Amino acid sequence: MTIDIRPAETPADLAACFPVMQALRPHLTGAPELAARVQVQIAQGYRLLAAWRDQAVIGAAGYRMQENLIRGRFCYVDDLVVAESERRNGLGARLLDGVAKIARDEGILRLTLDTGLDNLLGQRFYFRYGMLPSSLRFSKQLD
Repeated sequence: MTIDIRPAETPADLAACFPVMQALRPHLTGAPELAARVQVQIAQGYRLLAAWRDQAVIGAAGYRMQENLIRGRFCYVDDLVVAESERRNGLGARLLDGVAKIARDEGILRLTLDTGLDNLLGQRFYFRYGMLPSSLRFSKQLD
């Protein structure tokens, strides 16, 4: 079966993304919450690229084009997830390649993402993909 990589834009597309996105974002309670949150983020430039096998989403990459003083224009990958059963088959790289092509088509030449310090498998994947660490992000919960 072939895998089709295309944007997830409609409410039905977003609902189809829920099972795979929940693996990455377990705090999401259901497809309606995912759809509502993505719709808010779309107004902020967020887009979702999904890998489809038949009608099932088996991977997804959420991203947005940004600009800041330190990096200039860049593409920030918010979310990258592949269904557990589909990992180690190159699908994550295909999704990142798809996002990179979209970014290049918009004149953007840098792809950036964050990953947890404890996500060692993800870090290995990003190194193999050719991404190198360029910063350390600090955060603080505000009460």
